[in-house]
Amino acid sequence: MSDINNVNSYDESQIQVLEGLEAVRKRPGMYIGSTSLRGLHHLVYEIVANSVDEALAGRCDEIRVIVHKDNSVTVIDNGTGIPVGAHPKMGISTLEVVHTILHAGGKFGTGAYSVSGGLHGVGASVVNALSESMEVEVKREGHIYRQKYSRGAPVTPVEIIGETEDHGTKSTFKPDTQIFEDICFDFESMITRYREMAFLNRGIKINLIDERPEEPIIKNLHYEGGIISFVEYLNKTKDTIHDKVIFVEGSKDANIVEVAMQYNDGYNENVFSYANNIATTEGGTHLTGFRTAITKVFNDYARKYNFIKESDKNLSGEDVREGLTAVISIKLPEPQFEGQTKTKLGNSEIRTLVENVLTEELSSFLEENPSVGKIILEKCLTAARAREAARKARELTRRKSALDTSTLPGKLADCSEKDPSVTEIFIVEGDSAGGSAKQGRDRRIQAILPLWGKMLNVEKSRIDRVFDNEKLSPVIIALGAGIGDEFDTSKLRYDKVIIMADADVDGSHIRMLLLTFFFRYMRPLVEKGHVYIAMPPLFKVYKGKEEYYAYDDRQVEKIYREKGWRKEDQNVNIQRYKGLGEMNPDQLWETTMNPETRSIMKVELDDAITADEVFSTFMGDKVEPRKEYIHLHAKDVTNLDF
Repeated sequence: MSDINNVNSYDESQIQVLEGLEAVRKRPGMYIGSTSLRGLHHLVYEIVANSVDEALAGRCDEIRVIVHKDNSVTVIDNGTGIPVGAHPKMGISTLEVVHTILHAGGKFGTGAYSVSGGLHGVGASVVNALSESMEVEVKREGHIYRQKYSRGAPVTPVEIIGETEDHGTKSTFKPDTQIFEDICFDFESMITRYREMAFLNRGIKINLIDERPEEPIIKNLHYEGGIISFVEYLNKTKDTIHDKVIFVEGSKDANIVEVAMQYNDGYNENVFSYANNIATTEGGTHLTGFRTAITKVFNDYARKYNFIKESDKNLSGEDVREGLTAVISIKLPEPQFEGQTKTKLGNSEIRTLVENVLTEELSSFLEENPSVGKIILEKCLTAARAREAARKARELTRRKSALDTSTLPGKLADCSEKDPSVTEIFIVEGDSAGGSAKQGRDRRIQAILPLWGKMLNVEKSRIDRVFDNEKLSPVIIALGAGIGDEFDTSKLRYDKVIIMADADVDGSHIRMLLLTFFFRYMRPLVEKGHVYIAMPPLFKVYKGKEEYYAYDDRQVEKIYREKGWRKEDQNVNIQRYKGLGEMNPDQLWETTMNPETRSIMKVELDDAITADEVFSTFMGDKVEPRKEYIHLHAKDVTNLDF
């Protein structure tokens, strides 16, 4: 009884006061999102963001980021340099204040930075708190100043170590292995992130260097065209329908808007919005203003020049955005972010600014470039006809469902549990594997939907063909959450959607087709973490009644090593599975479906731009980008089965 009282008691002694940067080390996820690879990369982003803020203020034009062999990182800029004099309130060097006290920086108010991104003044101190070691050198006012830190605390005073006529800041830090699961940086993802930053800040040079390989990798990112170059890059795997990117810009007070847009002959909308270099993945007022403006402008233009008759309906927003690639970049002094992930812009005045600037500038462009206007309008009208055909197909599907005794696909073996938060559906390649999965599953929480044959490649198809496709309609109906703009995750009938296909070329193709479909027509399904890939084993290694499963050659070798077995022993056997259909229901359950023992891979959408590029490259019409990608990455392939 006394033990229970001790556990449940609540008094003054249990109130913790975390001083200085202790709170950051105690709850790092609150400041950088997670301690996974994503959080690790956020450390670099915060220091680079400080340098970019210097560039936005007109005081810096070059940033260098170096990943060293020990996974420490150095960020160097040629900005003004962090102030080093005594802080009037704290009584210590401002350099130390910036790196050891939360919410200390030049971004609160209208002084040093009129526009900024990052964590608004807490970036440097958070990076310091989560680093095993950090060293900052400042070139300013003729001197070189330096201070060293360890896990957030200064270990040396701010000292002068030399004289110089240069200016800028150099920060070197090594992430703390006590905090992070892994401190090995992904250089490719760094290139992607800082390429984006270079596009958004035309003229700035960001040089990335990876010293870890034998031959260091150097990537220089510099785009004088800014977001015009960004749109050209995004459309590089697509066939555009007009040559030049449409660019408009405008400002009011201290708010600046830039929009670049270009249409391609595809069917997907790719519009990316940013506020102060921060990707607003949930949209916001700037995106709303953009969509309202282009819908109005194209309808007004279409009616003025009789593309649409008086009796016809207006083009919808979907119609005018089909095949559109666009970048919207806003720079503003006081951004207001909303949404769970703080990636939705809420400033009401920005909607009006974007709408007014785009309406005026885009209308002028169409008047001055009638040939481009005609090409775009013809595409919009074709999209409208396809949308109407899709609507009729959708209504027909609903009518059929209402007349059926069951609205679910005939091949679906549903689960008995009705609470979507605990259920999962396996989309299984082939009737044979589907049969084994149905027998081996946990019928209470697991549903099975077998698919047969290749489905439609939606990258090359409009939405009307999607509704007509007999391979995709069972998936749409089974998930129950709609499609396209109507997709609603709150109506989803299963929490996990698990793609289960053979570990061969055909299986890989089916996975890619399904993922393309989910990304293009059910993107929130991927964004909110509902999609998984089943990982069936490739091998069974057994000796007598003792058997083990392996997912690759390395695991096979590990089994031999740990058991003391040798391949040449006659009583040691290895079976290579050619497909899911070779497994009996018990084996499929044990290796691939049992939540306690299986391996499944969550599909995460860390970067929508990279995802769009991948799907366009591999599933689009253009052959050259595929050839180029294969040529560049062939040396990296380690296992063709995956």
